[in-house]
Amino acid sequence: MKSSIAQEDLRQMAARWFPLSQGSHRFRIHTDTTDFFRVEYGDVVILGGRPYLIRHNAKEGRFGVDDEIKFWVKRAIDLESGSLKIIKLVFYEAFKARIGGIEFECFRSPKKEARTLKKVAGHKNFMHGYSIEDEEGNLIRVLDYIFGKSLHAYIDGLQIDHQSYFYNLFPGILSNFVESIEAIRLLHQHGEKHGDIRRDHILIDRNSGRYRWIDFDFNYRHRENIYGYDLFGLGNILIFLAGRGDVLLRELNKQNHPALFTLGKEDVNIVFNNRIANLKKVYPYIPESLNRVLMHFSKGANLFYENTEQLLDDLGEFQTLSRTIP
Repeated sequence: MKSSIAQEDLRQMAARWFPLSQGSHRFRIHTDTTDFFRVEYGDVVILGGRPYLIRHNAKEGRFGVDDEIKFWVKRAIDLESGSLKIIKLVFYEAFKARIGGIEFECFRSPKKEARTLKKVAGHKNFMHGYSIEDEEGNLIRVLDYIFGKSLHAYIDGLQIDHQSYFYNLFPGILSNFVESIEAIRLLHQHGEKHGDIRRDHILIDRNSGRYRWIDFDFNYRHRENIYGYDLFGLGNILIFLAGRGDVLLRELNKQNHPALFTLGKEDVNIVFNNRIANLKKVYPYIPESLNRVLMHFSKGANLFYENTEQLLDDLGEFQTLSRTIP
C-alpha cells in the first residue's frame, strides 16, 4: 500500500524538526514495520493514515548495562499534532526466571500491552497511548511521551546520608510508591499483570509529580501465583527505596561494616543475592514494622505475599505507626 501523503506535504510538516526536509529531500516512508531495523532516523512511519517522523531509537539503562539501545522502540513526532511520541514496534523475545524456587516463563506480548493500555486509559499512574496495526498486521503501540526521570535515576542522584533520607524524604517517596502499588492492584483486579516491574519502569512525571508505570509488554506463564512475578518486582523496588539505593555486600565488605558480623545468607534479596534485604541490620533505626515487609523478599522468607492487598496492608500499618511516633 502506498502512502497517500505527498512528499511536499511531509516536507512542510517536518520542517520544524528536520531541516533537511527543505528542497528536494525525499522521506523514506514505511507502512510495513516488520523489519524494525530498517526504520531509521528521519524516516516517516504511516499508521492509520497519520504520519510520524522517526527521531531516535530509545535507550534503556538496565542495571550494569548503560544505554542499551532498543531498536524496536522509536522516539517520534506526530506530524499532525506536533507532539512527541514513543512508538513500540513488534519485537518478540522470551526468557526464564527463577525466584525462590518458582520458575516463570517470560515473553514479550504486544497484544497484552495493547490490551492493558485500554484498561488503564486515563489513569494517573500509568503511561497512556493506543495500539494500531500497520499494513502487515503488526500491532504497534503509540505512546504519549512522559517528561521526567525514572525513579531509579531520582534515588540514585540523591546526595544525602541515609538517616536524613529515611526520616525526611522516604515518607513522601513511600506514599507515592504505595499509590503505584495501588495502581498495580487495580491492574490485577482487571485480570492483568504488569510483567516487568522495575524501578526504571516508574517515571516521575515532571508536570504532575505522579509516579507512572511504563512498559507493559512483558507477560509470563506461571504455575503458582498468577501475580507472583509482579509482587517480587514490587518488593525489589521497596528494598531499593528503603535503602536509598542498593545496599551491596561488596560495599559493606569495603567499609568493613559492623553489620557483616550479623548478616547471614537468609538476609539477602531473594532475587539478587548480592543485595541486602534485611536493612535493619545495616540501619538499626529502620522500624521493625517496615523491616518485616522487606523480609518477605529475602532469601530466608518462609512466606511470600500472595497479592498486593497483603503488601498494602502491611505498608499501611508501618505508615500509621510512623505517624504516631513523636
